[in-house]
Amino acid sequence: MSCKKIGHTVRFDAPPVIRSSAAIAGKKEGDGPLGDRFDQIEPDAWFGQKTWEQAESAMLRRSLDLACEKAATTPGAVDYLLSGDLQNQCAGAAYALRDAGAPYFGLYGACSTMAEALTLGAMLIAGGYAETCAALTGSHYCTAERQYRFPLSYGCVRTPTAQWTVTGAGAFLLGKSGPGPRITAVTTGVIVDAGIKDMSNMGAAMAPAAYNTLRQHFMDTGRTPEYYDRIITGDLGHIGHAAVRELFRRDGAELDERYDDCGRMVYDRERQDVHGGGSGAGCSAVVLAGHLMREFQEGKLRRLLFAATGALMSPTASMQGQSIPGICHAVSIERAETV
Repeated sequence: MSCKKIGHTVRFDAPPVIRSSAAIAGKKEGDGPLGDRFDQIEPDAWFGQKTWEQAESAMLRRSLDLACEKAATTPGAVDYLLSGDLQNQCAGAAYALRDAGAPYFGLYGACSTMAEALTLGAMLIAGGYAETCAALTGSHYCTAERQYRFPLSYGCVRTPTAQWTVTGAGAFLLGKSGPGPRITAVTTGVIVDAGIKDMSNMGAAMAPAAYNTLRQHFMDTGRTPEYYDRIITGDLGHIGHAAVRELFRRDGAELDERYDDCGRMVYDRERQDVHGGGSGAGCSAVVLAGHLMREFQEGKLRRLLFAATGALMSPTASMQGQSIPGICHAVSIERAETV
């Protein structure tokens, strides 16, 4: 075993490598500040399919195929596929990968699924159980609205705290060796429930989980925020981002401009009228697989702490008066020369 567990964190002695990544985004995301940082922008929200759910699966599969193409391999040659989405029973991922021909783990971490998939894929490789793993997830605005809120045809008014679900998918191919950035450590989060019941304020519901996991990561590793060039959560949006900064401020720690959130980065809040920012499993997936991986390639990033967040709720639980539990998993990604 080439890893060491300290608290909730696993540090890898032989860090798994990100061999390739791919980000597929929709038209609205392509019109945002990061539009030129994604591999493909699809102007057709249907992705050539007959339903929104089929569109999400097609988008997810396209991201995997592109990531494999970049690494000169095929989905069937991967040891394990780790994927999930926001649909009931992770149907989007299951239908996307039903003919991939590789062993499959279906994951559900809500919007934290990208970090969860990267965490488990890195553990499988570091533990000697796999040579290669694919980690991928995505979301579609229309499937999320239909499942969690109201059918689009209702034309319901969105509250100021509401976030816009990203139509996008991100895929990563992980391996034991190669020239790409390394996953040097992962911190698995615990469920944190702050008692918030407002389904239209996910940022506030998830922020305590992000704070808890980030604090745990720094405690386990002995690192400070200054160790990283960037600390990126996702997808807390503008409200959750401000809440995390305030929670650290109460501890006497100031998260400076190195800290941002994928939900703040993916859209232009004023020009695109997204209220609280971006959300969805595809939000952090496309920002990481597209923009942030390009920053590594361009030499702008050496060390990144990526901490995806998720709201572990369901419409049924919310209608029964349950509060919204949050989760956050953190992944430390570093250039090879820093390890």
